[in-house]
Amino acid sequence: MAAEGSAHQLELFDTIGLGCFPEQAAVYPEFRYMGSKHKLLPWLHSILSHIEFSSAADVFCGSGGVAYLMKAMGKEVYASDFLSFPAVVARAVLANSTNRLSDREVEFLVSDGKSVGTFVQDKFNGIFFTPDDLAFIDLVWERIAGLATSEKKDLAIAALIRACMKKQPRGVFTVGNLPNGVIRYDDGRRDVRLSIRDHFREQAKVLNGLVFDNGAQCTAEKRDALESISRRFDLVYFDPPYVPRSDDNCYVKRYHFLEGLATYWKDGKIMESSKVKKLEKKRTPFSHKRTALQAFDQLFSVYSESTIVLSYSNNGYPDRGQLEELLRKYKPRIEVFEKQHRYHFGTHSTVERALTTEYVLVGSDT
Repeated sequence: MAAEGSAHQLELFDTIGLGCFPEQAAVYPEFRYMGSKHKLLPWLHSILSHIEFSSAADVFCGSGGVAYLMKAMGKEVYASDFLSFPAVVARAVLANSTNRLSDREVEFLVSDGKSVGTFVQDKFNGIFFTPDDLAFIDLVWERIAGLATSEKKDLAIAALIRACMKKQPRGVFTVGNLPNGVIRYDDGRRDVRLSIRDHFREQAKVLNGLVFDNGAQCTAEKRDALESISRRFDLVYFDPPYVPRSDDNCYVKRYHFLEGLATYWKDGKIMESSKVKKLEKKRTPFSHKRTALQAFDQLFSVYSESTIVLSYSNNGYPDRGQLEELLRKYKPRIEVFEKQHRYHFGTHSTVERALTTEYVLVGSDT
């Protein structure tokens, strides 16, 4: 077993030239997203840089940081997620290698006007954002249809997703932000005070800066991880939802507004009885103890021809021993890397202070 996690060891990797962190990967922004690996990217890079591979798949791409890291490493990368909004972000900045929003296009998108449709204004009135913010969301969505390429449209939708995520206090949509017209959790931060229009303008610039061509073909789509891919990749990276010891791991509950926003609520059914107009949950076997082990077994079986790299944590189920045992059914060689990590995510102090041991299991044939 290999164990690695100290800053000194990461510096040693860089010093001896085995894992210099790509400059392009360093510009990837942090998403306020449950389970984000953003702060762990240098550590993950030090592991990935010791594996020989030219093509990779990230089939739980989430906030997109690991897939983007592998693109920055010069790899051919395929990214997917079973939710729409991570897939849109991946198409915008991973699969897209050349298309950027021009200054003129951004100004067209943010200029004053009035939308024909008022869906967002009507459906989410008094829940998350101000009337002006809601009106802008309706307006910019109508204007996005006029952009010249699908890549530009994805880039604009991704900028809108980022804008709404940054504007919403704590980044989650489980509780309304405007009880009785007063902004909840208003601590004076700039992100809360800035309009979604201004956030959008800034995020369009940020995402434009992520677009680059690494010389390899990169693709992204919305897709269930347990569905077989038509081709084989040298390496497959997994960062699936963890079955937690308390609460749940439902991403739709926390990010339903962003999930609806990604398609302008064309996919998924709104729960009208919900105070915050949630979408119906998407079922996944990785959410329940009674189905998680079988789901991991199926996952490892589907991708058994590739080197398997699994990120997991000691605060989830199955535990490390169970995962190793399952992975050994398909891979004769297992390496385990460990690192202490503190997640700053959640809606109460216990979660925000949670210190975990992160695991990376690497299963290979030699």
